Amino acid sequence: TSDFHNQLSQLMAQNPSGIILDLRDNGGGYLNSGVSVASEFIDSGVILYEQSGDGSRTDYPAVSGGLATTIPLVVLVNGNTASASEIVSGAIQDVGRGQLVGVLTYGKGSVQNWIPLSDGGTARITIAKWLTPNGRTIDKIGLTPDVVVTMTQDDTTAGRDPQLEAAVQLLLHP
Repeated sequence: TSDFHNQLSQLMAQNPSGIILDLRDNGGGYLNSGVSVASEFIDSGVILYEQSGDGSRTDYPAVSGGLATTIPLVVLVNGNTASASEIVSGAIQDVGRGQLVGVLTYGKGSVQNWIPLSDGGTARITIAKWLTPNGRTIDKIGLTPDVVVTMTQDDTTAGRDPQLEAAVQLLLHP
């Protein structure tokens, strides 16, 4: 989180006209880091809800003081964008802060506990799920981008990135 904040601070000092946040192939990280990263772009409101098995919800609000809450924003996502990266992407999409470009995300939006077993093994138990600010479930569903752009093996081999090109075009011609 601090590395991201420092890099974003350096970027914002250059007075950019827009930001492309590339979360492709980002398997996520800790919940609190996801909330902190999303808060750099979202100045208020809920970043996500954590809904327990009994139906109770915990709100995770935006942390004030984000560095890039008004600059035009596009987020790149793919099938390996997961977990905390989906928290960030889903919040940005739901609050209308930016558009997602790419393909359907992975769909990892659950909270799990590891329970030790007497034989030395462990059992993983899902105890809650993450919901976007609009109450959408991420787990096993993923996030559908606002602009779906695939990237083929031929693109990769040729050094083309049609997803990045689409993101640049969105920033240049909103």
